[in-house]
Amino acid sequence: MTLVVIAFLTCTLTPARAEDVTLDAGERQRVIDAACANLKQYYIDHNAALKMADALLANSKKGVYETVTDGAALADLLTRQIREISHDMHLEVVYSPTPLPHLPQGPSPDDQERYRRAMKLEKCTFEKVEVLPHNIGYIKLNAFPDPSVCLPTAKAAMATLNHVDAIIYDLRDNRGGEPAMVMFMAAYLFDHPEYMYNPRENTSRKSWTQPVPGNKLTDKPVYILTSGRTFSGAEQFCFNLKMLKRATLVGETTGGGAHAGVWHGINDHFGMGILETRAINPFSNADWEGTGVEPDVKVAAADALETAKALAENKQK
Repeated sequence: MTLVVIAFLTCTLTPARAEDVTLDAGERQRVIDAACANLKQYYIDHNAALKMADALLANSKKGVYETVTDGAALADLLTRQIREISHDMHLEVVYSPTPLPHLPQGPSPDDQERYRRAMKLEKCTFEKVEVLPHNIGYIKLNAFPDPSVCLPTAKAAMATLNHVDAIIYDLRDNRGGEPAMVMFMAAYLFDHPEYMYNPRENTSRKSWTQPVPGNKLTDKPVYILTSGRTFSGAEQFCFNLKMLKRATLVGETTGGGAHAGVWHGINDHFGMGILETRAINPFSNADWEGTGVEPDVKVAAADALETAKALAENKQK
C-alpha cells in the first residue's frame, strides 16, 4: 500500500535534539524548495497549495528561516505555517535525526509470505464466529485483512451466519485494515449496490458494494460493538452503516482515525505527509477524524455484547 499514516511514522522516529544536525543555508533552502514542489504537485487543493508554497518562499526571502539551524525546529515551523493557511491538520513536514526509511511501492514477496503465514495462524483475524441463543449471529473480527489472502475465510464466516435472525459484529479490538475488505463485509448487509464513504480513496467503482448471491442477511438487524480501540477501517465500517441507518452501534466512541497521508521523501532526514484524495462524503460535511464515531447506545465496552444481545432479543419479540 502507498498510504502511510503519518502519525505512525512520526511516533516511530527517534526524538530530535538540537545537537543532532546543524542546517546550513543551502540545505535549509533545499528543504523549503522541495516542500513547495511537493505541495504544488500533490496537494488535493491546488489553489491552497500555491498559497502555501508562495508563503514559504516569501518567508524565505524575508529571512524568516535564517536563524533556524535545527532540523526538528525547521520541520515544526514549516508544518505550522502551511497549516495556518490550509487549516489541514494532516499536512506535516517530518524530520528525523536518523535516516528515514525509503518506503517501498508495495510489499516484497517476503513480506507477502510473512503476511500469509500470520493470517493463517490468526484465522485472518476472525477470532470467533458462532450462533448465539435466539439465533443471533456473532462475529468477532479484529482487523479487515487483505481480501487477496483472506477472502475465502471471510466468505466461510459469513456463510456460517447466513440463516441468523440478527447479527452482531464485534469490532472492539479492530484496528482497521484494507478498505476492500470493509466493502466486502458490508456488502452482505444490502440487497443493492450501496455507496460507502472512504476518505482514503477518490469516488470510484470501488466505492460501491456489490450484492452477494444467495445472501440472506440484507434485512436482518445489525449491531456493531465499539470501543476506544476501534480504529481506522473499522471506523469506516461503523460510520457508513450508522449513516445509512443499517446498524445500531453499541459501546464507546471509536478512536478517531479517518485520514492517511501519502509519504513524500525530501531527503534522508526530511519528508512530508500530504493528503492527496478528495472523496465525496454523502452523509455529512465531516467524518470521524479526531472525533470518532459515536455509538447509538453508549455503554462501557465491556458491557457492549450483553447490551447488544438484549437489544437483538427484544427486537424479536
